[in-house]
Amino acid sequence: MERKISPSLLAADFAQLGEQIRLVEGAGATRLHLDVMDGHFVPNLTFGPFIVEAIRRLATARLDVHLMITQPHRYFEQFVKAGADTVIIHYEASEDLRRDLAAIDKLGATPGVAINPDTAFDALLPYLDDFKYLLIMSVFPGFGGQTFIENTLETMRRAVAAREDHDYLIAVDGGVNLDTLERVYSTGIDLAIVGSGLFQAPDIPRRFRELQG
Repeated sequence: MERKISPSLLAADFAQLGEQIRLVEGAGATRLHLDVMDGHFVPNLTFGPFIVEAIRRLATARLDVHLMITQPHRYFEQFVKAGADTVIIHYEASEDLRRDLAAIDKLGATPGVAINPDTAFDALLPYLDDFKYLLIMSVFPGFGGQTFIENTLETMRRAVAAREDHDYLIAVDGGVNLDTLERVYSTGIDLAIVGSGLFQAPDIPRRFRELQG
């Protein structure tokens, strides 16, 4: 079975971003993952709507924008206008999760929620009808290239089991590479986000196809 892989652009070479997007799209990528960090919610800074807008002009794939920021509701409109197809907010950062997910939906983007490795899946049980995209972090967010946290596999299994009567895509982000991919997909999840495990390969299209299986 072909696995769905979403390249994480944070690991790409920004000096050759257009070329690297063309490489992964040419290899079959239909989604791209964009990590937005504010230096508050996570100890790192990346980019804002202006860069998302530039990527939108370069890419034909869906843009899944992962907001690792405090008070994310203040920025939904800017990111949707910039070209985000999916807006993913952290359970741990939202002051009112149901309100925030409804606001994303109203703007015409797919509402997504992310949970950190130390957040129990059960925290999301009241909200299973409010989001269409679930992002399970298998490392603590903030930096690329971290080691996969094994006990997040149980969170993945819980998310898959809970989906029976609901409709959401399940994605996994953090430490996913050729060594961990098999275990991740054995849980029944839909999508793996791969950054350094893809963009640091000498032949990016070939690595993409290897990850797809």
